[in-house]
Parts: sequence; structure tokens; C-alpha cells
Amino acid sequence: MKPASAIWFMQCQNPSCRLRFPLDLAEFKGAYCPRCGGDLLPAFPALPQSHPMANPLTNTNNLNGILDNIRSAQNVGALFRTADGAGLQKLWLCGITPNPADNAQIAKTALGAEQTVPWEHAPSTVALVEKLKTQGVIILGLETAPGSTSLFSYTLPKSDKTIALVVGSEPAGIDPAVLPLADATLNLPMAGSKGSLNVAVAFGIAVYFLRFGIWT
Repeated sequence: MKPASAIWFMQCQNPSCRLRFPLDLAEFKGAYCPRCGGDLLPAFPALPQSHPMANPLTNTNNLNGILDNIRSAQNVGALFRTADGAGLQKLWLCGITPNPADNAQIAKTALGAEQTVPWEHAPSTVALVEKLKTQGVIILGLETAPGSTSLFSYTLPKSDKTIALVVGSEPAGIDPAVLPLADATLNLPMAGSKGSLNVAVAFGIAVYFLRFGIWT
């Protein structure tokens, strides 16, 4: 990561423009506004980037992600980055989900997380889930389906068992043969006109809640 001191918020000096944006002065020596061509002057340096550590009192259950036929390499990259941030143990890339070894596009949004998060490919999500269940893994499906429970009203089991969260493709969702195998199917309440969120966004909300939520 570049030192924050190299990044400054620049201000256009043209009174009719006043565009304000960040610029990495270590790489770009721009002196003119990209909007109007007016003079640019540094206003404030960017804040230093901190690296907050997880609260040791939060949930420490081993948490894995199962990506069920996620087509978009950019989404897979974002899922890797979220998995790294939440401290996931592993990602399973199932079916036609692209993997970092074969698809360079993943690195664009993973930003290196594809090298820090362990992953493994599985041809069938159904077969993988069946195998994990024989090992005592708790399977959670994130899907808006009949009978699903709000993520925010779900009570995490008080055990040291590994948890695997399954997310599916858009718009097909999780393989219908997987949901009956899940120990619980969870949904994210939707207050707007759309019925779902981008899979990477939904996964991020869910794993952070499962990983760092307050459990009694």
C-alpha cells in the first residue's frame, strides 16, 4: 500500500468549477483540473490507512464460503477480498465459478486476497455439501426462499463446529438440491423495490455478521 502522505485532495482554483478529488502525487504530477483545465492546488493529505484488528471477544467459529456457480470473475474477486477481511478459513469455488489459477480478471477486484485466502475447486456444490455435512460442518444457505429466516434473527449455534455459508449465482440462486441439505436458509431483508443484492455485497453483509456479530 502506498504511503497516505503521497495522496492529496486537490482543489481546482477556478471559482466556477471547484472540482475536488484525490491524486497520488507520487505517480501523477497533474497541475491542471481534468474538468475545466484550471489550476490545481493541494488542499489536504489523505488520512493514513489504519488496520483495525478483530475484537478477541467476537465469534471465533471457523467460517468458510461456498460459491455456487458464480459466473462473474469480478464478483469472485470481490468475494475473495471480503473473505480475507472477515478472516474466512477457506473458499470453495464450485461448478463454473472461475478460479484465480485460470482467470486473471479475479485479481482486479481481489487486490491480492486471491493469494491470502485458501481456495479449492469442487465440480458439484451438492456433492461438496454432502461431504462437508458428514464432517460435521454447519451449512448455511443465503437465499431468499420460502421458509428462510432473516440473517439478523438467526442464532448461531454455540459450538466450535465449522460453518460454511453458501451463496449462489444471479439470477438462478443456490442450486435447489443444496437448500434441503442446509441446516438453515437465511435471507437479507429488502426494504426497496429490488428483491436482491449483488452476490458479493450480500456475502459481505452475511459473513461479517456471522463473524463479528454479538451473540448471546
